[in-house]
Amino acid sequence: MSHTSNIEILEECGAILHGHFLLTSGRHSETYVEKFKVLQFPLLTDKLCRAIADNFAESKPHVIVGAATGGIIISHGVGRLMSTRSIFAERVDKELIFRRGFSIKKGERVLIVDDVITTGGSIFELIDLVMHNGGVIMGIGALIDRSGGKIDFGFPFYSLVSLDIPSYEPAECPQCANGIPLTSRGRTGRK
Repeated sequence: MSHTSNIEILEECGAILHGHFLLTSGRHSETYVEKFKVLQFPLLTDKLCRAIADNFAESKPHVIVGAATGGIIISHGVGRLMSTRSIFAERVDKELIFRRGFSIKKGERVLIVDDVITTGGSIFELIDLVMHNGGVIMGIGALIDRSGGKIDFGFPFYSLVSLDIPSYEPAECPQCANGIPLTSRGRTGRK
């Protein structure tokens, strides 16, 4: 899959949104990538997960690790396609941890996957979690890298789409300075 076709997929699914958004990282941005607009289509999600799995096929991981929530879908898809185990970490008291009986055995080869990377904070947390549990990180795969490739994780990194989308601390946000209210995202239907 080419970078162009991946961006076209995002645009066709309505996943690239414009407005004034509060990101999970706490930063603000004029552009938001709503990955669930893509992940709602299982066959399309398989196609995207296949590209990540193919890129890391030589690393032969024992386990694929993602973070809740979007990372669960990516981890499961890549794990299924690589015929290996898939687990995920969940945030509890602002910290990513393994729950539900998930664990990594010392020396297990691990591929970390995520949906959208902005600052890389969740990936760095997963790196620490995996290493603390004795895992050996083989690489990091993502659907979308909002940093435009500016983050060095210290491990082989592959993303299907790399976009250089600026994000700002709230105090430095030009839209906040202009009094533009935050755009609501992901909330439709009943309250």
